[in-house]
Amino acid sequence: MNKPLIGAFFAALLLGAGITPAVAAESAQAQESATETAPAAKAVTFAGTVALSNCSGSVVRSPDSQPTDPALVLSNGHCLETGFPGPGEVLVDRPSTRTFTLLNASGTGVGTLKASKIAYGTMTDTDLSLYELTSTYEQIETSYGIKALELETAHPVAGTAITVASGYWKRTYSCDIDGFVHQLKEGRWTWKDSVRYTPECQTIGGTSGSPVIDDATGKVVAVNNTGNESGQECTDNNPCEVDENGEVTVREGINYAQQTYNMVPCIGIGNKIDLDREGCGLPKP
Repeated sequence: MNKPLIGAFFAALLLGAGITPAVAAESAQAQESATETAPAAKAVTFAGTVALSNCSGSVVRSPDSQPTDPALVLSNGHCLETGFPGPGEVLVDRPSTRTFTLLNASGTGVGTLKASKIAYGTMTDTDLSLYELTSTYEQIETSYGIKALELETAHPVAGTAITVASGYWKRTYSCDIDGFVHQLKEGRWTWKDSVRYTPECQTIGGTSGSPVIDDATGKVVAVNNTGNESGQECTDNNPCEVDENGEVTVREGINYAQQTYNMVPCIGIGNKIDLDREGCGLPKP
């Protein structure tokens, strides 16, 4: 995974769960300094992205979300403060008081947002978390002049120019969607129909949870989550691709994201997560 940046206590918790501890911030900073990325498209800024304590994220809305609805923050399941969900584990409506630093277009923190609950979180089939905030979209826009990023409702297309916008590092990574992976396996987890980037997007620890933005539309098409770091096959931090025939392919240095269009139908009236809604593609508890 594009490892979250965490303290010793949380690292110990993850070790107990059998997960390799995340790199320290200093290590990731050194890697980040050595990484060059193509400039982001002019249309893509940091407005609406957030920095978590250990990851990146964004304030998002579905096309049907209303200004008075409680706002949602999108990140990864492996960024949850509760630790990595196990295979088959799905969290719904868990209380949370997590805070997020809201960024403006230039990447400056302009305010703190607070969660009321983990609305949804899992690492099964996808790597996703959605937090419900104590603030509405209208309140955020009135206070900070920042609108939520809109979620795309359609499956993305190979060749699309994208930008991964990391609120944690205040850095963008620009590349194209190279294609889609039938199954992406990493350690104990399996993700379906994952987005594979072209090599230019060299995402690092702390970029987990970043929105993947279509440069042409400005809409969120995926959430950044992992990459093969050292060429190993299907191990932690070294995901492998498995096609429909079971053939395994390892792409060292290539990074991936999880699509978000299939979660849009799960967002019901009042921004409540309803896994029984028609078209909802998220796993159930």
